[in-house]
This record gives sequence, structure tokens and C-alpha cells, in this order.
Amino acid sequence: MSTFENRFRLSRRDLLAQTTYGVGMIGLASVLAGHSEASVTPLAARPPHFPARAKRIIHLWMNGGPSQVDTFDPKPALQKYAGQRPESTIGLTTQNGTGGLMPSPFRFTRHGQSGLEISELFPHVARHADDLCVIRSMHTNTPVHEASNWLMFTGNVQPIRPAYGSWLLYGLGTENENLPGFIVLGEGQPVNGPSNWSSRFLPGIYQGCQVVLPGDYRPENALANLHNASLSLQGQRRELDFTQRLNDLHRERVGAENAFGARMDSMELAYRMQISAAEAFDSRGESQQILDLYGLTGLNAGAPPNAKNDLRRTTFARNCLLARRLAERGVRVIQIYYGNQQPWDTHGNNSSAHQSLAGNVDQPIAGLLTDLKQRGLLEDTLVVWGGEFGRTPTTQGSNGRDHNHYGFSMWLAGGGVRGGLAYGATDEFGFKAVENRVHVHDLHATMLHLMGLDHEKLTYRYSGRDYRLTDVHGEVIRDILV
Repeated sequence: MSTFENRFRLSRRDLLAQTTYGVGMIGLASVLAGHSEASVTPLAARPPHFPARAKRIIHLWMNGGPSQVDTFDPKPALQKYAGQRPESTIGLTTQNGTGGLMPSPFRFTRHGQSGLEISELFPHVARHADDLCVIRSMHTNTPVHEASNWLMFTGNVQPIRPAYGSWLLYGLGTENENLPGFIVLGEGQPVNGPSNWSSRFLPGIYQGCQVVLPGDYRPENALANLHNASLSLQGQRRELDFTQRLNDLHRERVGAENAFGARMDSMELAYRMQISAAEAFDSRGESQQILDLYGLTGLNAGAPPNAKNDLRRTTFARNCLLARRLAERGVRVIQIYYGNQQPWDTHGNNSSAHQSLAGNVDQPIAGLLTDLKQRGLLEDTLVVWGGEFGRTPTTQGSNGRDHNHYGFSMWLAGGGVRGGLAYGATDEFGFKAVENRVHVHDLHATMLHLMGLDHEKLTYRYSGRDYRLTDVHGEVIRDILV
């Protein structure tokens, strides 16, 4: 017998093993022929607990912790007590040792009919003063980046709970089943990476979907990996239907969900994304007027930035524009991370770093607010700005600021919040929240409330108990609601 013949020779055992599957599938086909497909996708829109003010959230995440006393919380007393360490601040220890009080070099002025005070670092955002609700009394549990990121996104200082975006999808579903309902935009990996947008014990279909599109990407090549080069859409549909029927049979037999079900849901979503995702992420059809609004002046939306454009700024600006496009296409939660890792972590050269950082985000954020407003989207879109904590009004080294979890600022806009409002207050130096204090759990309770969900009723049974985003904490901040 030749080598070729021997290579393809089958023993009786091989023949039985290889043909059993084929014979079995012939019988299985008749079983599956009358088997019904899954009735409702887990992403289908569901009614809220009560009428919602907001339909979606856009979260602008300033990785690292912006300084409140340089941005949205003016503290003239810092000038008076510069270099000193008043007694009221001595016991407020942070992650690193700090020195005396350091005034902000940036001028604060009043803006809009409300007269809201905003730093000169944000001249474009300041034009939206009457749309902003600045919470100046935020506080959190720890001055550590990782734990504070997890708390802000999941309600827990450890990576063991679902992200708030996953909770919202679980509670409300999405308005567009051809796109992920929870999308994360940015560049590279922020602190904690995917654990910030994990679904944890919630079904895997509610996991956040990270899309990294750098400033020099070309829209025609975006999400190219979604397309199957081997199968047509019809072929993929038949393959998915057959595999899903097998999974349904298995689920009926074992009487429970299984990990493969989550994978099938993801495959279904990827299939549907081939139809609409490329269009959603392709901004080449936007007018030059819109590009100019976001600070993309002189750029065709499909061309890379030239040498004079800052790539990080361009990336953030394009992501802000994409956030508007995703919002109007029914995506429930959109998070935009500015920069890789934690650029706002200004332990040194705080003033010059904040000037550069704010310069990169100011116009794109203002452009997003303007764009949403002129399209009638801001009234039912909740925009959230901030970081995991603030920074000390005292110095670290000669010109830096350390982490400060005792008191910091965030702002909200649209989606049912009162504009032109400064809510709460820190002490005279901007170190600790002292008036109308707002914890992260309160912020989460308020975000869910604006989306039409009662944070105490949005629960999921897991490991013998009912879990919720706010655990056993959280109060809705009713004073900031319209």
C-alpha cells in the first residue's frame, strides 16, 4: 500500500467515530425542525419603574482626578493662607504627604444668567453655565485610583460587582438592538481596564463594549473585524440559528442559563452590528460646521490629523462626536475616557498640566453639549463629567497636588437636572465636603432615578441574596432635579 493510501485509510473505529456525528445530526435535524427560536432578545427595550427624564447617559471620564479648586470650586481663601497648613486641614491625610495651601493660578468668573463660577481653564464649557449642575460636595471612600474607579463605575471598591452601565441595560434594555447598549470609547487601557465596565454576575450580554479608535483612524477601516470573509449574512444567520437551537435544547435539559448562552447573545449582536455599526462609527458625512464645533477644524472626518494636531485631543474630540452619533442611534450608555491610564493625576506641575489637559477637552465637551442641545437630545441625555476623586488644595512637592477623596467636584447636564446650579460646598479651602454632601452611591441613585429606575428595586438574585448597584446605601439628590 502506498504512503498516500495509508494516510487516508480508516479503521472501523475511525469510521464509526466520524460517521456517528453525521448520522446523529440527521436525526437531530428533525428534532430541531419544529423547535422555536428564542422569543425575546435580552437587549429588548423594557419599561422603566416610572416615567424617565433621561433615555441615555454620556459619561466624560477624566482619568486620574481633576483638581476642583482649579476648575469648578473657587477658593479665594487659598491666597490668603498660601503656604500655611490651617488646623482644620491637618487631620485630612491623603495617600502622600502634602505641605501648605497652594492657591490656584487660574481666574474664576461668573457665567450665564445663573452667574455660575467657572475657571478660565474652561472658556468653551463656561458658555453652557446655565446647563450645568456642578456638585461641589462629592466625596468617596478612598484616595486610591483603582478602588475609586471601581466605586465610581460599579458601586464597590473591589472588582466584584456589575458596572452601572450593565445595570441600566439589565433594567431597561436598549433602543437599538443592532448596536451594543453600553459602549466605552477612549484610547488604550484606562486604570482597571475592562473591570470598569464588566457585567460580573449579570448576564454577559450586558457587558460594556470597548471600542478604541485613535485620532488617526480611518472610518472606512473601523470595525472591519466584524465582517465575516467566509460566510454571507444569510449563511451566518443559518449557522447562528442552528447553534442557538442546540443551546436552547441544552438549556431546557439543564434548566438554567449557561455560559454558552452569553456567548451566543454576543455572537447574535456581532451579526447584527455588521448592518449598522460601520455606519454609526463613520463620521465622514458630518458637515465641516459640525467638525469645527468639536474642534476638528480643517479635518475631513475620515482623514488622520496632520502634524499640527494633537493626537490625544483629536481622539477625544472624535469620540465626543461619535458619542452624539451613538446617542441618536439609541445606545443607552456611552463612556468616554480621556487619555490612556491617568493623565489628570497631577502630582507634579499641577497648574501647567491642568492647562494642557483642559485645553484638550474644553472645546470638544462644549461642542458635544451644543450639538446635543441643537438636536433636541440634551433634554433626555444625561451628561456626566468628572474623575474618581479630586486633588488637595495643599502642595505635593513644590507644585503638585495629591489625591483628595474628602471633597471634589463633578457636573451633570441635561436629562432632568437643574442647570446653572452649584450644589453643596467644600470647606473654605476646598479640602472636605461640608454642605449637602454627596457620596458616589447618591450619585448612582440619582442617575438611575433620572433614567426611570428605583435604585432599591433594581435588584438581581445572585449567590443567595438580592444585589443592587447602590448595595444598602444611596439617596436620590432631589434638590438638583427639575
